[in-house]
Amino acid sequence: MEISDAVAALAALAQDSRLEAYRLLVKAGPDGMPAGEVASALKLPPNTLTFHFDRLRNAGLITVRREGRSMIYAARFDTMNALLGYLTENCCGGAPEKCFPARKKSAREKADV
Repeated sequence: MEISDAVAALAALAQDSRLEAYRLLVKAGPDGMPAGEVASALKLPPNTLTFHFDRLRNAGLITVRREGRSMIYAARFDTMNALLGYLTENCCGGAPEKCFPARKKSAREKADV
């Protein structure tokens, strides 16, 4: 990933509604979600959401496809993984195998402790 692409992706995510929309699309998986469902889940007017989707799409973070009358938005996992790789490629003094992404433990993992 080029630095300009990383900056564009980070800039697109540096806004509350866009970050929430992106995280929702990541959760939805590769099939994505209809725009109306995203708008309802985030309690955003459709025209506002369209503006945010345009920013995410221009940064290469999401795709859109038409299914009948619906616009289906989906996260581009290749871009997300490239951004994470770019951010961590020099992690731990050039030993990225020592680094791992922090994540929340699931309820099952917490119960096993």
